[in-house]
Amino acid sequence: MLTLTENASTIVRDLTHQPGLSESAGLRITSEDAPQPSFAVSAAEAPEPGDQTVEQDGATVYLDESAAVMLDDKVLDAAVDPSGKVEFALGLQG
Repeated sequence: MLTLTENASTIVRDLTHQPGLSESAGLRITSEDAPQPSFAVSAAEAPEPGDQTVEQDGATVYLDESAAVMLDDKVLDAAVDPSGKVEFALGLQG
């Protein structure tokens, strides 16, 4: 199952605990149907049918079915660049 680094948990928690968002809000990762695997990340009020839910350190991430399979052995990391843009990265679980 996908795991999150401490940085990723903090950033996801900050993004999804904004005023006006529901308590079930999370970050949703979907996979794009392409020859090279690519992923789309967006805020979601709740999981879609079939989504896998990953909860870690107060952060919630929803994975569509194909993303859940592709990210099963991965670690999600995140950082904020100097301009304030959030950047996500994937690594293999150690």
